[in-house]
Amino acid sequence: MQAQLGSARGKLTALVAVLALTAAACSGAGDDGAGGSGAGGKAGDLERTTVTVASLPLVDVAPLHLAVQRKFFEQEGLTVRIKPVQQSVQALPALANGQLDIIAGANYVTFLQAREKGTLKPRFLAEGATLAPGMMDVVVPKDSPVRSAADLKGKSVAVNILNNIQSLTFDAVLADRGAGPVEYRQIPFPQMGVALEEKQVDAAHVAEPFLSDLKKKLGARVVAEGGAGPVEGLPISGYVTTEKFAERNPRTAAAFQRAVRKAQALAERDRSAVDQVLPGYARITPEQARALTLPEFPATSDPKRLRELIDLMVREKLLKQPVDPAELISPGNGR
Repeated sequence: MQAQLGSARGKLTALVAVLALTAAACSGAGDDGAGGSGAGGKAGDLERTTVTVASLPLVDVAPLHLAVQRKFFEQEGLTVRIKPVQQSVQALPALANGQLDIIAGANYVTFLQAREKGTLKPRFLAEGATLAPGMMDVVVPKDSPVRSAADLKGKSVAVNILNNIQSLTFDAVLADRGAGPVEYRQIPFPQMGVALEEKQVDAAHVAEPFLSDLKKKLGARVVAEGGAGPVEGLPISGYVTTEKFAERNPRTAAAFQRAVRKAQALAERDRSAVDQVLPGYARITPEQARALTLPEFPATSDPKRLRELIDLMVREKLLKQPVDPAELISPGNGR
């Protein structure tokens, strides 16, 4: 996108972004747009007017799509290009080398581990979702002999990524109930149904919207809640960029933050707004959208909650050393 865009072209760009979102097939890196006169009249203050965001097909990122639909980004002078991905870890290399600007629904554990390994210097622009009961559970086939968390001991459980947020939080749930351990196997969310049907695993730790889909299509039964007890309220995902991007584009980052925080607040107070956007990117029906169990969508980042997650990672040996949340949370996002 070139500088000094006219308002007519700004509206056309926003329309293209919305249509691309509905198709869930956006791709390519964001253009460097110095200046410009976006619809919100703020683009002239931004270092860039277009950002590329990788996004997962999870309920966590509903506010991102709300911000596009309600023109919150456009009001900030921003055009957001959305690039669908199945796992945040898949997008990490592209974020590190600048092909992506931000990852939405980014699994915090992945990026904290990448920081410790020195492969990425992440900055958390905004929280995406915090754990709530019923939005990420362990299910088994309807004919499974497994009836409770205790019955899972020694059983194979599918997770989207190994040694990550799912196993971290579920191990804490199992320990709290005096159950476990289990054997985790990596299977992407969209393939967990097949894995259960073909008996490749005994159970699946699955998040919405895939959770409701497995219960409806396979008659899968919930045998353990993954978002309750000692892990309820933990931050699990957010909007992550790099230190380099945040420092080189502070006004652009702040504009993105404002739009997302506005959308997060809307998603938290208005369930129907979330239901409207879910079918477009999650590929589910409106009826399925209304039946989903949603996480909480915090409008600000809470260093205390993030510290609890970091401390849990250290205890479970997913991190060697703790890190100060202040080093991770980008200024301006409400802390």
